[in-house]
Amino acid sequence: MTGNPEDHWYPVALASALPEARNTLLLGRQITVGPGSDGAWVNAEDSERLPVVERFGHVWTCPGKPRKELFDIPEVYTEGRRLVDVGSVRVRCSPLRAVENFLDIAHFPFVHTDILGSESHTEVDRYNVEIREAVDEVWATKVRFFQPQAAKSATGGIDTEYMYRVPAPTCAVLYKTCPPRPGEWDVITLFVQPLTEEWCEVWPWMALYDDDSTMAEMVGFQQLIFMQDRSILENQVPRKLPLDPGMETPTQADLTSVAYRRWLKKIGYHYGAQLVAA
Repeated sequence: MTGNPEDHWYPVALASALPEARNTLLLGRQITVGPGSDGAWVNAEDSERLPVVERFGHVWTCPGKPRKELFDIPEVYTEGRRLVDVGSVRVRCSPLRAVENFLDIAHFPFVHTDILGSESHTEVDRYNVEIREAVDEVWATKVRFFQPQAAKSATGGIDTEYMYRVPAPTCAVLYKTCPPRPGEWDVITLFVQPLTEEWCEVWPWMALYDDDSTMAEMVGFQQLIFMQDRSILENQVPRKLPLDPGMETPTQADLTSVAYRRWLKKIGYHYGAQLVAA
């Protein structure tokens, strides 16, 4: 995988919300996204037409030369799932900080109190983390945590099992216990559009088994969770994600973050990262 940020795919709009052209930033460059007779299109500042993929309810583009196809999430195509377009939130933080926060389970009891975590259950048990060389992705498995309300469909506290997957530098996929269907996984994603190195547009998206909640309730629940994260993200110092191991001290709960940072260094992806102490 190339470290050049322009050679990666990024979300730039909801596929269902393009009644007219939309101007936005991507990696500090102005782009325009709009609808066409054969699907969405994306133009760069110089009117260059950029490649487009519509997947997971979003329009994706690559401002450079894509070195690989956009990743897939096979689980989202199974029958009975409800696909939830959550919308987007603009956040004053590094795009890499936004992904790392999504991977951090230790903050649940303190930021998402009585929803995703409880102050009486703060310990994070040891779990498995690896960089899967064959697919060039970061995976964390056997992550377990008690949650008072693991999902909108949950009716009480449960021990929730998680798997985290990082298939691209600014994207993360969470597989978690599905309360209505034990044995199945709900899929919650975080797709991040890097506006600049210190500003990003965050596009959550979900594929859930939930026959009871309305679409508005599912969207509202996820937006509540992310808005609780937003103030934390916007107050982190430094704004960029430190890649030097000596700049921040990790704990056992930070194994996924450590692997993510090591992987970013390995592939040479530094947009939104801080390489040395200021």
